Amino acid sequence: MRTHRLLAAAGAIALVGSVVSGAIAADYPSKPITMIVPWKPGGTTETMGQVLSKALTKNLGVKVLVKTRPGGGGAVGSTVLANSKPDGYTIEFVGISTLTWIPMTQKAVKYKTSDFTFVAGVSQYQMSLVGTPGKPYSTFKELIAHSKANPGINVADMGGMSKAFVNFIAKQEKVDWTAIPTRGGGEMVPFLLGGKVDFAFSGGVHQKYGEKMIVLASFLSNRLPLAPNAPSTQEMYGVAMPGDNGIVAPKGLPADIRAKLEAAVKVSIDDPDFTKILERIKFPKRFLSSKEFDQVVADTLVSLNKVAKATGYIK
Repeated sequence: MRTHRLLAAAGAIALVGSVVSGAIAADYPSKPITMIVPWKPGGTTETMGQVLSKALTKNLGVKVLVKTRPGGGGAVGSTVLANSKPDGYTIEFVGISTLTWIPMTQKAVKYKTSDFTFVAGVSQYQMSLVGTPGKPYSTFKELIAHSKANPGINVADMGGMSKAFVNFIAKQEKVDWTAIPTRGGGEMVPFLLGGKVDFAFSGGVHQKYGEKMIVLASFLSNRLPLAPNAPSTQEMYGVAMPGDNGIVAPKGLPADIRAKLEAAVKVSIDDPDFTKILERIKFPKRFLSSKEFDQVVADTLVSLNKVAKATGYIK
């Protein structure tokens, strides 16, 4: 008899909890939302975030305020998000490499990929291997053949994940490349166009330079829309970089709040101003539902684990 009373009481408590949770979700959002962007103002991600926040404000009916929290390659802002209350009032606009590669390879980072709720994908960075016209190679296949005949040609990388992927390719193809570290696209571009390096990793900046740069391979799971003839690393080696960016919340976000945010993002990426900014930077829209976003993250972790182990970033 006592057991029945305890079970009944537990059931009543659970029912009350679900009713309260449902009521809170029904009122959401009722106050301004903070959207963390873990990068400095003025960059591509922050620029997209500012325009996206205005579209979300229209579609959610409350202010969505951008707060930049730069540092640690995105880790500082993402740590703030991971430690925030999962009520939908603190979200982040971020590339998923920050939430996958960084905690996988940097022990000092205190969050894990599982500390986040992936709400909706927005767009896709255009990571690729690029060269310039006039070289003895204009395709990835020709680059590999040239590399085997000319050991030690220079490749620019940006450290971390890009270096790991470049090294992974070199290991798979048994070629010897001399790595030249660069501090972002701002340094890579003059190195490549000035002939200081033979080819380079690009996070997408190459698309601003038209025919001055040639895409040799996509580092994504898919080919780049503006370079459909260049193969992807997924096709060739079964691995891909995490190129998607989107809206993320802390772990434990209620399902109905997640659904409301997802729906708002889906509408917001078609906002004329957001469409214009993507056209200007030449990044494609890539809406991912929560379910699709979860699957992309799961697939990404498999790829990154394979590359990180093969290149000594993890054991």
